Amino acid sequence: MHAGPSNHVSMLKESLHILFPYITAMVNASLREGHVPVTQKHAIITPLINTSVLNRPVSNLTFMSKVIERIVADRLLRYLHEYDLLPHRQSAYRRHHSTETALLRVLSDIYAAVDK
Repeated sequence: MHAGPSNHVSMLKESLHILFPYITAMVNASLREGHVPVTQKHAIITPLINTSVLNRPVSNLTFMSKVIERIVADRLLRYLHEYDLLPHRQSAYRRHHSTETALLRVLSDIYAAVDK
């Protein structure tokens, strides 16, 4: 049997109840100490090869780094929303806002200015 990505995901899901206390402890320690463990500071760098001039590498972080990053981002966004610290017209990092939302807002402002 091939151990492809989908097999790894299903194996992780089946083992989550066992791993959860360890993952929680590692995340909490990282948040408390302000850094991720040295073992999680590795990434696999893959160059993106395409026809554009701007070729750039992509770095794939470890599973734990992604988990910690997601938790920190969620906590930060919750804090910013709770204390109303995000500009009201900002679309980035907001649920139900996208590039399309921002473009529609700009177009609406342009049409309103033309109408005046």
